[in-house]
Amino acid sequence: MSGDDLGLFTDPEVDERRPVRKRDRERDNARAKAKKRKKTVLWLVVALVLAGGLGGAYYGYKELRGIGSFDDYAGSGETDAIVEVQDGDVISKIASTLYDNGVVASARAFVEAGKTDARVTSIQPGFYLMKTKMSGQNAVARMIDPKTRVPAVQIVGGLKLTDIQANGKTVPGIYSQLAAASCTEKDGQKVCLSADEIKAAAEQTDPVALGVPDWALVDVKAAEPQFRLEGLIMRGVYQVKPGVSAVELLRSVIVSSAQKLQGAGIPGGTVNTGFRPYQVLVIASLIEKEAIEPDFSKVSQVIYNRLKHLPQTMPLQFDSTINYKNNQPHIRTSDEDRGADGPYNTYKNKGLTPTPIGSPSQQAIAAAMKPEGGEILYFVKCDKNGNSCFANTFEEHDANDKKAQREGVY
Repeated sequence: MSGDDLGLFTDPEVDERRPVRKRDRERDNARAKAKKRKKTVLWLVVALVLAGGLGGAYYGYKELRGIGSFDDYAGSGETDAIVEVQDGDVISKIASTLYDNGVVASARAFVEAGKTDARVTSIQPGFYLMKTKMSGQNAVARMIDPKTRVPAVQIVGGLKLTDIQANGKTVPGIYSQLAAASCTEKDGQKVCLSADEIKAAAEQTDPVALGVPDWALVDVKAAEPQFRLEGLIMRGVYQVKPGVSAVELLRSVIVSSAQKLQGAGIPGGTVNTGFRPYQVLVIASLIEKEAIEPDFSKVSQVIYNRLKHLPQTMPLQFDSTINYKNNQPHIRTSDEDRGADGPYNTYKNKGLTPTPIGSPSQQAIAAAMKPEGGEILYFVKCDKNGNSCFANTFEEHDANDKKAQREGVY
């Protein structure tokens, strides 16, 4: 009987006397093919990394290996769930977030459902009020519904922590705006934090627990509780997670603002100003209240000159600081107001106020760190568009003031 009849053959690369069975060769060939397939998958992953980033590559790798399941729920959801879409999240990342929060049965269910609606690629960062155990199709429909996204809080320059009354109307302060954004639904009922709850947390919680940055801690702890967080939430857009405690809500906003402040130059850009970072924040808040943006750097110079750059310092004499303490929006003050005692009366006291008097903008902060230059000491609003007229001497300032009164500016 021949070697072939026995199922044997001779490998020319090895000793001709050593038999090798066909099934061994077949097994080796199978291993080689598997190794080749593995290399192909790896190269595909590399391509995905280059094309779409690590997150997309990981999702693609799972799909190639068949790990990404296609489980799907059938209903429109059960209990409430809040999910966050972060800046830069791609569809696969959003799908994974939904899966991690129990919204969909699998990430793939959302991805596949989203292929039929291009609007899924335009989902914005923020918090979304979803339901657990939703079908992929229902999850997509809910995510692209504008009503699902929790409205972001828009803090404008000069806004105070608390409400003010202006012309018979209430202007909501930061606490009220945060309270409105805190709402969520539980068992079909709307549940919100109140402005008073947020205010109490601000006044009674350790500033460290609230996320107050290190450079502001000494001044914040020294301030009166009702004013101590003023100015630390700068102008900008804030995403607020509903359904959390007042402390957690405040902390998230203050930490986010601290990042914005750092981007605007506080504390890093304050080194050469001659003021501490917190003082620069105070100056920025005064600039924000006293002028329109084109005049910011000049008002900043007036503040610098009155505080330190001239041989003899003088009071700031800003009506905005008195109105801040009196919780009034008016431009002018009365003789009685200017004669009242208190740390926010910059007619009677030299130096800065103990805290900022509102939320500063990035432009006001920039002006606080880099004033105009020159010896200007006075300014007054001199037209109805809000522009100010500046002067080096009191005589020039008095002439500007009288002109503004004649023209009915105030």
